[in-house]
Amino acid sequence: MSTISRQLKPVAFLDLAALHQPLRERLDAAWRQTVDESAFIGAASVTQFEQRWADYCGTAHCVGVANGTDALELVLAALDIGVGDEVIVPANTFVATAEAVVTAGATPVFVDVDPSTLLVTPELVAEAVTPATKAAMIVHLYGQIPDMRGLAGVADEAGIHLIEDAAQAHGATFDHRPAGSFGIAATFSFYPGKNLGALGDAGAVVTNDEEVAERVRTLANHGRGHHLLHTYRGRNSRLDGIQAAALCIKLDHLDDWNSHRRTVHQLYLERFADSPIEVLQTIPGSLPVHHLEVIRLDDRDRVRDELERSGIQTGIHYALPCHKHPAFAELDRRPLPVAERAAGRQMSIPMHPTLKIDEAHMVASALMELL
Repeated sequence: MSTISRQLKPVAFLDLAALHQPLRERLDAAWRQTVDESAFIGAASVTQFEQRWADYCGTAHCVGVANGTDALELVLAALDIGVGDEVIVPANTFVATAEAVVTAGATPVFVDVDPSTLLVTPELVAEAVTPATKAAMIVHLYGQIPDMRGLAGVADEAGIHLIEDAAQAHGATFDHRPAGSFGIAATFSFYPGKNLGALGDAGAVVTNDEEVAERVRTLANHGRGHHLLHTYRGRNSRLDGIQAAALCIKLDHLDDWNSHRRTVHQLYLERFADSPIEVLQTIPGSLPVHHLEVIRLDDRDRVRDELERSGIQTGIHYALPCHKHPAFAELDRRPLPVAERAAGRQMSIPMHPTLKIDEAHMVASALMELL
């Protein structure tokens, strides 16, 4: 029996119950108010959250929608991106990024990522631009914003849209500018496990472009120009009142939660120094929010099994690069070696706002013992 198999205290990968417990009274009151006022759709809480989230992101507009994937699809539709168009997408991302492009009728063009950060770079995006390219969808993966100055320069020179998939980057900054404030539009998911999570599915689009904001809002409400006139072929994708109310409550705590994540990350960084464990590097000018704590190591599966047996929960983000999934088999599947190698070596270890410092030390000690 290994040393770590005798751990007495399990460590959760994510503990939403502990996160919500101090907020329970306010969340319960918000639920009661929503029910009492029948404020389920188009509620005052939605307007309030949209304004607060726009302010937080440093943008002029925010449109609340049903989930983060809808947000991506609605932005593409608002920009008239569809059949015959190409959208550059990192291979190392959650499948929703590429899925939205396919749903729009466009073609995702997968690019590799930087080996030290697992994020796209201006150079990699520039190499993928063709006459058919209409946009680059830049993913702020794991809570870190890539080099948006360089990426904006590439987009401007190529005459393409820069779209931010900021689903994992609530509160992250680059050059002191918040996630969501760089491209023509940015999308957020408020899935419960995100840095700012709802009590179910929820999402938002933020933008400084009034026309884009209005079109997203119209498309998300069945394409209505007004109540009796449907200007576009839209869909039903609205932010629920109760989710908006919960997000308003939780937004009060986001900066503190992100600060704790940074403290835990620094602990891991120091504990794993001079070890075989590779911690993702921080890009100069970027202040991440560490939505996920992703490390890379050889013999990943054995180590993960040992940790699980000891009560330490882990995850894999992501087991396959997007271009390797059967769903995209008909697309160009040229080798993307960095993303492909990372998929077999990366592992996510516990990282959340209620993770205790001694628990983080326990995770680090267990990993060091195994290696």
